[in-house]
Amino acid sequence: MTDTPSPATAATPGNGAGGQDQATQPGIRILAQYIRDLSFENPRAPDSLRAGVTAPQIEMGVELNAQGREGGVFEVELKLNAQARRETETVFQIELVYAGLFQIVGVPEQDMEQVLMIECPRYLFPFARRMVADLTQEGGFPPLMLEPLDFAAIYLARQTQAQDPAAGTA
Repeated sequence: MTDTPSPATAATPGNGAGGQDQATQPGIRILAQYIRDLSFENPRAPDSLRAGVTAPQIEMGVELNAQGREGGVFEVELKLNAQARRETETVFQIELVYAGLFQIVGVPEQDMEQVLMIECPRYLFPFARRMVADLTQEGGFPPLMLEPLDFAAIYLARQTQAQDPAAGTA
């Protein structure tokens, strides 16, 4: 063995060795994930659990929020609402606010909102999805398996609505 660095690990401009370029590389670090709020309501149990009744209609809602914290840390919240109804009666209702603390480095200020509202929720969603499935199953129903969400489309729709409030009501 020798103390001379090999050509593959030698610090040369642009290869990132030596830590100089690593500080400027964009990166997202998940510091914590947690449930901020959770509610499952099954108001018609046990009648709603009878076999042979028609499948309920399910309405979904998604909200995203982000805010800065001390030390370059950001809190991102993914709020999922699901309500199942048969005719006018609620079969079950779920509200989950799943959040995460993220440290984001090397991202230009003009791109930060997109990272917070698109990339960070992509990390949170699989865990929130599993919780919704587990809750509905524990409530006596088949697991509600949410389809993957397109957070880029949600972000664009939110931007369009902010620019033209009439477009959000159409």
